[in-house]
Formats: sequence, structure tokens, C-alpha cells
Amino acid sequence: MRIAIALVLWVLPQVIFAQEWEDRQLFNDHASEQKLRIISSTDTSFFTPIIKSFISKYPNVAVEYLVTGTADIDRIFRATPDAFDVVISSAMDLQLKIVNDGLARPVSNVPLPSWAQWRQSLFAFTSEPAAIVINREAFAGHPIPDTRQKLIEALRARPEIFRGRIGTYDVRKSGLGYLFATQDARASETYWRLMEVMGALDIRLYCCSGDMINDLSDGTIAVAYNVLGSYATARVESKGAIEIILPSNFPTTMMRTAMVSIDAPHFEDASAFIRHLIALQSGSEKAAFPLPPLNSKLNDVERSTIALEPALMTFLDTLKRRRFLAEWEDAVIQKQQK
Repeated sequence: MRIAIALVLWVLPQVIFAQEWEDRQLFNDHASEQKLRIISSTDTSFFTPIIKSFISKYPNVAVEYLVTGTADIDRIFRATPDAFDVVISSAMDLQLKIVNDGLARPVSNVPLPSWAQWRQSLFAFTSEPAAIVINREAFAGHPIPDTRQKLIEALRARPEIFRGRIGTYDVRKSGLGYLFATQDARASETYWRLMEVMGALDIRLYCCSGDMINDLSDGTIAVAYNVLGSYATARVESKGAIEIILPSNFPTTMMRTAMVSIDAPHFEDASAFIRHLIALQSGSEKAAFPLPPLNSKLNDVERSTIALEPALMTFLDTLKRRRFLAEWEDAVIQKQQK
């Protein structure tokens, strides 16, 4: 029995790290004293300035930065919490459940308001809206839809233009996509009408915002729904073909969050990284923080931002998730193969 247990404990980490990461970068690799391992859903290009700022203050720490999808982060981290020091994800609900399940370690002296942290263990450091992003050419000579209802009307008016040229997350695979979808559905029935209209137009399903924006830029698709606004903004300056729309009706804004693993091999360094990250987004080194900082106006946060609270885990219940995905498939997949 002991041999079997030992074999499982040895094999599982090998399986985890044999997987294909979206990206894997090592910073300050000549620093051999400590290696801080971060698993994240945020593209490396966004976090490189942050990591470089951190190691400039902690030159004896190397940082291994591993990028994968939000749903994969939850699965991989739960399997081996001792393999990572810091967990960063845009899927607030999955992050909150990790903390609720006792897999995060509290960090003291993190200067955040109560609405931007949970149990001194989960820390928000950005405010990022879900956006509708369009290819301008597809709307040339036509009104730009600034609400979900107007987007429905635009799609119905010219189905020949939009058939096969609409994109959104595959919420069965994307943790962030599922979060945005459930929050939209809670806010208004318009969401389900929009999904049915998009489904009837042979919608394309994506894993992540970056792929949708790439296809928007080259005209493969004309509309991307619920794209991360921060990713789209980063492309607008270099890709003049696209335009970002923040719906004026029930906007959805998520907070990207970070935590320290309960079994972090380098707890002190991980805690220092969290404090540095939070200080960076509001301090004098904002130039090293390429993501949208937290919205400092509480009234705006209350109106549009998904709250860090237990209700966020409602749709993670197995039965509720199964029902939601079944309804989503009925609306979106339709005649396509499920």
C-alpha cells in the first residue's frame, strides 16, 4: 500500500508538468536561491513588467511563470497545491471556491478595501469589463450597437453578413467564459435571446479572448461577445480594424485575483509578490502595471463589478452548472454537434 501511495505522489506531479502550457517563462534564472512558481491565466506579455519590477526588488528570487486557461488552473492547482506558490486567475468564482475550500493561505498587511479581498486570502488587483468587440468594416454605414438588445437587432437585420462570423467563449471549457455567461444570465433575460440569435447564425466558440481578437482583426469574424476589455484595448492601437463597445445596459466587470497556495513552497516570497502586485497597481510605479487597476470608486464598483461574495459560487454547484450548460447548449449549439 505504501509503495502504491508513493507511486501516485510521484507520478501526479510528472503528469501535471508534462502538460502543454500556453506559455512558460523563467525570469531571473541565474538566481538559484529560490524559484517562485506562479500559475496564471494572464498572458505573459501583461505580467512581464510586473515580474521584472518584483525581481528588481528581490534579486535573489527567480520567477517561473506558467500560463494556461482558467478551468485548467482550477483543475491543476487542486491536484497539486504544493507545486505552486501563487495562483492568478480572471475566473473569480473558481478562485473564491479555492479559498472557501481551504486551499489558500492568508497574507497579512495587504492594503485593499474589504470589497476587493476575501478572508485575507484572495486579493483583487484589476477591474476589467466584458466587452463587445466588432470589426468596423462589417458595420460600415450601419449603426454601432451599444446595448445587447441593439446587437440582437443588428444581427437579425443582416444575417447574411454575420452568419459564421460571431464569436464568444465556449463556456463548457472556459472558466472566465462561464463566469461572464452566468452573470449575464442573472442580470437580464436579454442574454438568452442574444445567445439564441447568435446560435442560429452558426456562432464560433473560443477558448480565450486573444484568439477571438485575432480573428476579428483579420475579418474572420465580425463580432466577439464578452471579450476581456483589457486584451481588446491592448490590440486597438495596433489593430485599427476593431472597435470596443462597453454595453450601456447591465455592464459586467470582473476583478482579476491572486492568492498564495496553502502549501506554497516559498510562502514569504509569495506573500511579498502579492504585496508588491497590490502596491504596484496603485503606487508610484504604475508604468510597470500594464493592466487596468482597481476602480477606486466604490459606487461604480457596486454597480458594475462582480462582487467577491459567497453568492459568486452559486453556479458552481454541480446541478446548477449542469442545468445552465444544458440551457446554454440548447440556445447556442442548436443544429451544431454538441
